[in-house]
Amino acid sequence: MVCPRPGAIAWIAPAGLLLCLACSGAAGTAGSVPASLAATSAGSGIGAAGADAPAAALAAPTEPAGDPAAAAATAPRTALPAPAPPRAAAGPAPGLPQGSSAQVMITLAPAPPPIWDQITLDLERTYRLRTLAAWSMESLGERCIVFEAPADRPIEALLRRLASDPRVELAQPVQRFVTQDANVANVGSLQVPLQHSAQALRLTQAHRWATGKGVRIAIIDTGVDFDHPELRGRIARTGNFVELDGRGDSSFSTDIHGTAVAGVIAAALNAHIGLVGVAPQAQVFALKACWQERPGAAAAVCDSYTLSKAIDFAITHGAQILNFSLAGPPDPMIAKLVAVALGRGIVVVAADGPDAARSFPATQPGVMGVAGSDDLQGGLRFPTRRLAAGTLAAPGVDILTTVPHGHYDFFSGASFAAAQVSGVVALLLEREPKMTPLQVAALFHRTAHAIPAAPGEPPGSIDQIDACAALAASLGGGCT
Repeated sequence: MVCPRPGAIAWIAPAGLLLCLACSGAAGTAGSVPASLAATSAGSGIGAAGADAPAAALAAPTEPAGDPAAAAATAPRTALPAPAPPRAAAGPAPGLPQGSSAQVMITLAPAPPPIWDQITLDLERTYRLRTLAAWSMESLGERCIVFEAPADRPIEALLRRLASDPRVELAQPVQRFVTQDANVANVGSLQVPLQHSAQALRLTQAHRWATGKGVRIAIIDTGVDFDHPELRGRIARTGNFVELDGRGDSSFSTDIHGTAVAGVIAAALNAHIGLVGVAPQAQVFALKACWQERPGAAAAVCDSYTLSKAIDFAITHGAQILNFSLAGPPDPMIAKLVAVALGRGIVVVAADGPDAARSFPATQPGVMGVAGSDDLQGGLRFPTRRLAAGTLAAPGVDILTTVPHGHYDFFSGASFAAAQVSGVVALLLEREPKMTPLQVAALFHRTAHAIPAAPGEPPGSIDQIDACAALAASLGGGCT
């Protein structure tokens, strides 16, 4: 999360570089997230357009003409339009009051829309459900529906009955996910190299061969400040899957976590002021599926519903990389969508969670799970349990990156380690666009260097990626 330096603004000028490090309170405020999204417990938080609304209307994406990166840089705030209003048949508008019953999410097999509508009505009557949202998953060809469950029935029993219903493909609760940040114990006197993580990854050498030009990375996170000096021209598409309340989006560009992740991945190369991202010429899809629960908070939460819509959008709009700087419990709907992405050759990168039960989707086979390492002190910094086999590492302590309103700050956590891995994947795909997810992972492990577990952790080691070594190996050479 944002480095705690209350009231402090530090000016740094190493080698002619002038940086304003904003305190956490200067990084913006939370926007108009529906009250139920900000207040409901795990497994809730619904905000949706109505049934049969197309993915593009739900996401309210921008689609600049011509060069998408250049157009995004000059797009006015109104480039984030409000979603289409729900159809009359969609039922009550989503956004439940506090104290509402739990919510469940189901999918229906591919069928004509009238059949979906009839099945939905039958399920409502049979199980005493109320439809909150319904939409078509374009990447799956299935209808997804979120119901409000009866308050007088255990949710587990309802899910068992729905799962056994032959008309239902999948039934699950709406679960909660959390961005993977951690408190910075001590940033020190700011005498550490400002971009030490770039040194650890040997980005300067790697950028001789690739900068991620044209590679499409979907950042599924909070919103992003696309007017930040380091991010202008880097955002090719935007989509908001949270604030679907029929009004203009006032918080998208003031969200902290997504802005920080985007800066790690794609901050401008050779900017007059600021940083260099891992893949500074990549095309970013800024897809908001998470929201800040309180003003000025760096951490954010998401749920099965918002994440599913964002993933579906990313798949159907040509993303080559999905970046999840978040983690949560195993989720059948998200697992199904991630499997589709992997099957289409999309590389999926996810932050390692706090424990095995809350490290999904990093634990899904085929996904590159990433833990944060401490390249300043050596060893792993964050894991508190044995990591899943195949987990990679990247710097995750005191990472300097972008925050809203043209400011910068230090962050720590697996969120930012994952973002760096996504950036390095973009470097590889620029030069070798046909590399598969398995080939990318194998190359990372083959060219990594092992770092030991932190003191007090289970013995072992983990492979820390080396951008220069991986790119050189893919081109048949060496890194010097």
